[in-house]
Amino acid sequence: MAVLIQIRDAHKSYGDQVLLDGAEATLIDNVKVGFVGRNGAGKSTLLRILMDDEELEAGEVLKSPDLSIGYLRQHDPFQPGESALDFLMRDSKQPDWKCGEVAGQFELKGAYLEGPVAKLSGGWQTRVKLAALLLHEPNLLLLDEPTNFLDLRTQILLEHFLRGFRQACLIVSHDRTFLAATCTHTLDLSLGKLTMYPGKIDAFLEYQKERREHDVRVNATVIAKQKQLQRFIDKNRAGANTASQARSKQKQLDRLQTTQIAANEAIAHIRAPVVQSRQGPAVRSTNLDIGYQLDDGGKLSVAKNIDLEIEHGSRTAIVGDNGQGKTTLLRSLVGSLDPLDGEVRWGHHCDIGTYAQHVYASLPDNQTVLDYLEYRANPDTTNQHILALAGALLFRDSHVKKKISVLSGGERARLCLAGLLLGSHNILVLDEPGNHLDVETTEVLAEALLAYKGTVIFTAHDRYFMQRVATSVIEVRDGRARNYIGDYDAYLYAMNKEIDEGERQLNARRSKPPLMGKTPKDERRAAQRDQRKLRKEISALERKIARLDEEKRQFTSLLLKTTDPEEALRLHNEAATVAKTLDEAEESWLELQAAIGESESPA
Repeated sequence: MAVLIQIRDAHKSYGDQVLLDGAEATLIDNVKVGFVGRNGAGKSTLLRILMDDEELEAGEVLKSPDLSIGYLRQHDPFQPGESALDFLMRDSKQPDWKCGEVAGQFELKGAYLEGPVAKLSGGWQTRVKLAALLLHEPNLLLLDEPTNFLDLRTQILLEHFLRGFRQACLIVSHDRTFLAATCTHTLDLSLGKLTMYPGKIDAFLEYQKERREHDVRVNATVIAKQKQLQRFIDKNRAGANTASQARSKQKQLDRLQTTQIAANEAIAHIRAPVVQSRQGPAVRSTNLDIGYQLDDGGKLSVAKNIDLEIEHGSRTAIVGDNGQGKTTLLRSLVGSLDPLDGEVRWGHHCDIGTYAQHVYASLPDNQTVLDYLEYRANPDTTNQHILALAGALLFRDSHVKKKISVLSGGERARLCLAGLLLGSHNILVLDEPGNHLDVETTEVLAEALLAYKGTVIFTAHDRYFMQRVATSVIEVRDGRARNYIGDYDAYLYAMNKEIDEGERQLNARRSKPPLMGKTPKDERRAAQRDQRKLRKEISALERKIARLDEEKRQFTSLLLKTTDPEEALRLHNEAATVAKTLDEAEESWLELQAAIGESESPA
């Protein structure tokens, strides 16, 4: 196999944080590698170095003359008004037939391919970027957290693509299920060193655990020997007859070294609140209508007629495609969003703890990390346990003295989660708890929730986490929310089956026979009238979408600038309302475009 990239004695640091310390690795063609490591270890930095966007302080990166890198861009590369096909042709310099052929691998056809790409949802735009990446015919793909914020349907489609891709990949991801489905090798970055493991992520994590336990045992033996030698030296160094023996023992002591172990000790102490198990329903909803009150007095309904029941002690996953209303349902259940109709009724003595963006956006800015955790912790919680949990969520050493006002969004999210786990809540409502956690911490959080005696209601994009934790499933889809008959594995199976049959169903719809009793001429006239009507509706929708898109950009810009928690919460709520309306308008636009495509198809 040919070597694509060789990293030799690489050194890189930011201030006193060492990211690469003599790191070495080799990437070869046709091998898909999952790239893992703790948050902040330097994975994204190394990708930027491979892309020549950053430089090493020492060492070198040797690249094959035949290397062609494809990088999944996170920014928006589209021009105003261009279609997905226009973008693909402009970006790749390939003819339309070739672009259409590759786009078809991602179900990009009809209106999705020929309509304005800016009107597509984030998941569909990711598909367009992947098609563009493939059209450049790279022999190495670099993907940095490609599944972040992708719904399950698009994640599975991306997996299908990568399994069929015959070239090399280097994929940074915290999603174990995604890495297990796509990568045959695992590259780990810890303590500034790179380690290539010739196996999948699950085998690597088991090997890593065994290696760490081995190193701990060896270190304990070494430390015991060091103490024994030191006692002999201290006792005999001053004696005339024993001084030479003491010097000999000192040489032995100098040669004994412990093995450095990655700083994972803190995560071993993560635990959920200790509560008493309970029986019966925790929460019921009756004829619930969820959505948003608009400024003009109107209502934007997301889902209606919701009758749900969640039992005490269950761990219920809320599932559904992006934009269907999972977060809206969670917020309506906990009361941070008033229902448009119906009611939510919690059982007696339910102590609800919530982890969601609207919560961690409003933390007290004047407190330090440690102040906040001490305030949220149970009175009998030891300082050692508080610091251990803080360290598990990456607040170590001087970081616990940071003011909340200077924390990033990801740091605030982890701090909110830490505070929740130190409390005494018997109900935990978690919206994407793993978004800011690495593989190891996500695994330990899952273990903590499995041991938790209370009730968990949560959403997550990480399938491994969902499979480990969920005991029941609620699906939000097509304006409804219902208790899913089956576990999360059954839901995954159904989703895979739906994706596999999707194209067959689409072809069946397009091949419907003409209505009996109508002549071809009558059908053409009716089709022309329908097209004129459809085009008017499309034109009106495009104006609405452009207005909503501009409002969304303005809210996002203001949200990034504000430091006022209350203002951030208000902007977030308004942006969510606009985003939901925009998603619905885009979906309607795509349906109309598809209808035009069907009416224009030759008989």
